[in-house]
Amino acid sequence: MHTIGNITGYIDVAQLLLYAFWIFFAGLIYYLAQENHREGYPMESSSNGRVVVKGFPIPAPKTFLLEGGHSVTVPDLNRQEPAYQGVPTSSTSGAPLEPRGDAMRAAIGAGAYASREDVPERTSHGDLLIQPLRKANSYSVAPQDVDPRGLPVMAGDGKQGGTVKDIWIDSAEMMFRYLEVDTGNGHNALLPMSFALIRRNQVEVHAIYARHFSGVPALKSPDQVTKLEEEKISAYYGGGTLYADIKRSEPLI
Repeated sequence: MHTIGNITGYIDVAQLLLYAFWIFFAGLIYYLAQENHREGYPMESSSNGRVVVKGFPIPAPKTFLLEGGHSVTVPDLNRQEPAYQGVPTSSTSGAPLEPRGDAMRAAIGAGAYASREDVPERTSHGDLLIQPLRKANSYSVAPQDVDPRGLPVMAGDGKQGGTVKDIWIDSAEMMFRYLEVDTGNGHNALLPMSFALIRRNQVEVHAIYARHFSGVPALKSPDQVTKLEEEKISAYYGGGTLYADIKRSEPLI
């Protein structure tokens, strides 16, 4: 005996819940895939004539309101990508790019960078996040540590690339981010701490050679660094790990 309309007589309630979970989980995967494509898409294929690769699924553009009255819309289907100097090594999809011209500034491979805003990063109080100690005079080097100011900067070729002029501090993380290097030709270059080895009598940099310090991307303002400038500077040293010497890009064996 069964009563008309009593679905539990035909379908197990647990089975219904399982189906409902499958539908919910499939919808969650689709939503996460959409949001994962919100930034960084559409892409361009460097191996196939810079054909636009939109991917699937691409979400509808969403505008985010930022601090200071600015806004950003992602995905930006009309954005202009920064130019890079490189050609694919073959016509196959996914072939590596080979730099053209100045490999250190080609913006590919180890020297690639993200197009962040060309404005300095600030703290929650509106102050500059990263600045030299000559401006952030409330900070100093710990007495037990080596103060690198005045020390020679020895490059990967064993030659001196300059002298440490100042140290730049990240006031939020309470750590030094950059060394400011006086190259001796009127150009001051920022050196990321992650590429520097500070010894008692000198600072060592393996990534680039002495002649490359004059080519480190310059700052628009001598006492502040923008987020885009940080990207370009770090990319320059990163590119040096592979392109500073032609031997570095050759096989080890």
